[in-house]
Amino acid sequence: MYEYKNSEFVVSGTEHWVAWPVRPRRQLVARFVGTVVLLPFWAVLGVAIFAGTLAIGLVSEVISAVSSSYEKAFDRFMDKALGRVFTLPRWCVLWSEMRYEGDAAHYRAEVDKLIAKWTARATAPSVPNKSRPISECEIPRRAYRGCGGHYVVRTATAQGWELRPSEPEKSVRLWWSASS
Repeated sequence: MYEYKNSEFVVSGTEHWVAWPVRPRRQLVARFVGTVVLLPFWAVLGVAIFAGTLAIGLVSEVISAVSSSYEKAFDRFMDKALGRVFTLPRWCVLWSEMRYEGDAAHYRAEVDKLIAKWTARATAPSVPNKSRPISECEIPRRAYRGCGGHYVVRTATAQGWELRPSEPEKSVRLWWSASS
């Protein structure tokens, strides 16, 4: 998938990152109903995990004053736990996905909007004492499901982004090359 040349990742073979097959309508409706029913519980679970992590974090603050390895391990744990809870599960089907399933033009327009938004963030002038410009982004699979990851890479490279090691089944990671 990647060749390593001159300290840069060079794309080779993203042509097979094509659009996923259209899902059956019955499956989409069932997943959408499951999303509507289970997503509120998922949100409550996320808030409970966040509150529990804060409580554990207060106790961990005392322990981390003594042990730096504990602090690093706890940071990794929090990144994994909170990262999984605060992202939509892959089985979720949103209304737009159900409505536009199989419409490649809609997915291309969504990818174009997302990449334009990330490009605007990356090229924004940096304001002193504020956050620095974005140098990396991640395009989720649900945004390019109907047009394929190769379209994302082609569109992004035309606007100055470089491909980072990615798993096209989950997301495509990009890096703004002008940030270095």
